[in-house]
Amino acid sequence: MKKLFLLGALTCALVPFAFASGNTQRGATAATADYTPVGQYPIVKTPITMTMFAMSAPNVIDLQTNDFTKYLEGKTNIKWNFTTAGADATTEKINLLMASNDYPDAFMFRTPDVARYGLQEHILIPLEDLIPQYMPNYWKFMQANPDLWNQQRQADGHIYGVASFNECYHCTHYVKMWVNNDLLQSIGMAVPTTTEEFKAVCKRFLEVYPNGIAVTGSTSGWGEQFVDFLMGSFITDPGGRSAGDRLLVSPSGEVVTQANQPKYREGLRFLNELYKMGAIYDGGFTQNAEQYRSLVNSGTPILFIASGAIVNSVDADTNNSLYRAFRAIAPLKGPDGTQINTNFKYDSLVENKLVITDRCKYPEAVLRWADHFYTIEGYLQYQYGPNTDGKDFILNPPGEVGLNGKPALFKVLNQYTAEPQNHDWQDIGLIYATAEIRLGEATAANIDIGTSAGLEKLLVIETETKCEPYSQKPGQYDILPNRLKLTADEANSVQTIAVELDKYISENQVAFIMGNRNIDTEWDAYVRGFDQLSLPKYLQVQQTAWNRQQGK
Repeated sequence: MKKLFLLGALTCALVPFAFASGNTQRGATAATADYTPVGQYPIVKTPITMTMFAMSAPNVIDLQTNDFTKYLEGKTNIKWNFTTAGADATTEKINLLMASNDYPDAFMFRTPDVARYGLQEHILIPLEDLIPQYMPNYWKFMQANPDLWNQQRQADGHIYGVASFNECYHCTHYVKMWVNNDLLQSIGMAVPTTTEEFKAVCKRFLEVYPNGIAVTGSTSGWGEQFVDFLMGSFITDPGGRSAGDRLLVSPSGEVVTQANQPKYREGLRFLNELYKMGAIYDGGFTQNAEQYRSLVNSGTPILFIASGAIVNSVDADTNNSLYRAFRAIAPLKGPDGTQINTNFKYDSLVENKLVITDRCKYPEAVLRWADHFYTIEGYLQYQYGPNTDGKDFILNPPGEVGLNGKPALFKVLNQYTAEPQNHDWQDIGLIYATAEIRLGEATAANIDIGTSAGLEKLLVIETETKCEPYSQKPGQYDILPNRLKLTADEANSVQTIAVELDKYISENQVAFIMGNRNIDTEWDAYVRGFDQLSLPKYLQVQQTAWNRQQGK
């Protein structure tokens, strides 16, 4: 699970450095190099040298002399002099470089604080005008994914970095519910498809297994919040990582909180019905992921468990019969036909993995150099080796199929290793691992999905058949990026409000489900309570940030 095109040829001399969104260059004087047209190699006819900070890794002996480094140097005519630090020391090293005013031309993989060194101190240069001209591969991808492009806009409207993209397919739908099919068969019931059928199945299960648990989850595990899955029968759910504010964006573009919407109320009513009939295990509101895993493997009959990946709850090797029993279910169709399994479409983007400082004389060269990473060959080369002798990977291997069952895009020959080597960069490059690429790795067609070796295939199948078809659609509430980009003043103005909202929403959610608050008689008072917590102010700040990121 470690892995994560278009403009005509332009000469770099057409766009001087100062064109980058009006940035005032502080440390260097723009230089003209002897460039080839964009998209051609080498990038410069006469070699140039620049400086870069990058993270070192225990299994990469020397980034300066690495085979992939040398391959890129020969391909582009660009040489880098690297400064490196180990993962635990990168933050300290970066801060020292910035404080000493002796920072390099570029940072890769681990980069300085963009809000400080970009927005405030203007050391990092804006890139949104340069990228479309000098990164055709990267720009093609961003044109096809405008939400991801806009997500990278900082509070001043500029984009200061090049992002990595690692689309773990099953992670885009990490809110999953799994059913124990052995138990389901033993009670003579079919997999439920609606909320009413779900209640009937839980009722029957508890009749046959009075000491069993119908529904449970955890408070801390990945995708283990059962409320998030069941709420998809009523309204798009933003997932348990939304910092407690439960933010969504309406079809009209209005930022709202899920927690005061009528459909959310109906979801709580359904959950309360389940709780009253004894279907929801009390511990599901309090237990952590470790306690949850122990419970699932304790021998207690448990029918439905929430989990982003079943392997997080049941070990495929030591408890294989139980592991094989569980399969994901599709979201339940609610009373009005709502049936949503949220697509967390922003999670695959990791921003600012390459930034350029005002000291750089050749920013266009940096971007053209980086653009090679955003091809399948570039991705495979930095992960497995330059493949100059054909011993690292095979593109389009004949007769092989990928995880998705389609003709394989590649087959890895030089497998990843944690042992020290100096052939490739392993995990410290610019990741371009789309779902198509990840799912295109050659995989045995008959791999057993009931084993640990078949886990990835299992997750692909369950996501493809049970989750992706039910992604939120136009006209429905949609999710927001995990963190909107606020100015310093905006962040300070809502910091306390956010903490109070988190507490208020979380406590009342549990109270309504467990019946400690009456969903019929106390809902209006609960909604009025948001005004006292300054929810309107909080939402207005978030709306301003969202509009800004959308370029509005």
